[in-house]
Amino acid sequence: MNMQLPFCFSLSVCLLQFSAFAQAPSTNRPAFTPPPNSPEVHADRTVTFRVRAPKASEVTVSGEWPGGAKTMTKGDNDVWSVTVGPLEPDVYGYSFSIDGFRALDPMNPGVKPMRSPTTSILEIPGNPPRVWEFQDVPHGAVRLHDYQSKALGRLRHLRVYTPPDYDHGTRRYPVLYLLHGSGDNDATWTAFGHAQWILDNLIAASKAKPMIVVMTDGHAYSPQFTGMPSTNMISRNITDFERDLLEDVLPLVEANYRARKEAAGRAIAGLSMGGGQSLTIGLNHLELFDWVGGFSSFVRDPENAVGKALESPQATNKKLKLLWIACGKDDRLMENSRQFVEVLKKHGIRSEFRETEGNHSWPVWRRYLADFAPLLFNSSN
Repeated sequence: MNMQLPFCFSLSVCLLQFSAFAQAPSTNRPAFTPPPNSPEVHADRTVTFRVRAPKASEVTVSGEWPGGAKTMTKGDNDVWSVTVGPLEPDVYGYSFSIDGFRALDPMNPGVKPMRSPTTSILEIPGNPPRVWEFQDVPHGAVRLHDYQSKALGRLRHLRVYTPPDYDHGTRRYPVLYLLHGSGDNDATWTAFGHAQWILDNLIAASKAKPMIVVMTDGHAYSPQFTGMPSTNMISRNITDFERDLLEDVLPLVEANYRARKEAAGRAIAGLSMGGGQSLTIGLNHLELFDWVGGFSSFVRDPENAVGKALESPQATNKKLKLLWIACGKDDRLMENSRQFVEVLKKHGIRSEFRETEGNHSWPVWRRYLADFAPLLFNSSN
């Protein structure tokens, strides 16, 4: 027993010394610097963006608001900041440029789903809430489907919105196939476009018919886009996407959902690349779609792209219940939209063409969906 005392005493001394060492303040440890708060939305709807970039010589922030990029100023703790606005209530994409390199906001967990994610999400709420905001109304559901595309020979993904009360009835619903743009993917219309909330709010207000909305992956040919696709890639992508949509997606939806299966119960619409796809596929397959829409669409060589619809204008006009085309006055694709509409007019094809304010951006496309959806599946059209 006595022989163990020196050891216990020595161990106690060592522990005390270690404890004292562990508790002693480190002279080399840098003081804690709190992370910057970004984005900070103020009561007047101005927004302050902040990012820490110690070695940067120039930092800007760009977003889907008027005025373009804003130069940021370096302040304490190597934090760059700038205040923008006031901004209109909306959902905006934005990113930083740090010495020319595009970057997400590291303090913002909201990231726009894209082929190569480089855009953070800023939401400015409205009072009263806007149609794309989450509101206290009955809500539908969004389901994710993985499927093996027989047409393309690979695994693909899509999302399906079902309206409120879908799971508590037996009725069949009309279907809108809603397509995204070239930089986006199957998640963008819900995570950034808020398509599901737009439909929830319109249905709750009795402004739109309850409908199923199918959001696909529009990139059927190339695994990724780097820059502007070539002419051949655009044509090949539309051809392959059409096969996937008609041979795989429609059968999947109509086998798994209470979806109407006649042309009068199907609509197709999309934005930018998806607008070109929807106009091309819809107008060439009037046996499948009675309702067609294009938002800021790009259609190369319209005479050939929608040749089937142009062959018999009288039959096309009789079959189509709605051909709805819209583009912003500052959109880089406005001239293409005008040319497309002129081709339709030359052949006597009726369409509704809206030139609106805005550019090639999501604040415009959310409004287009909110305007387009109430027109669908109405006997008055």
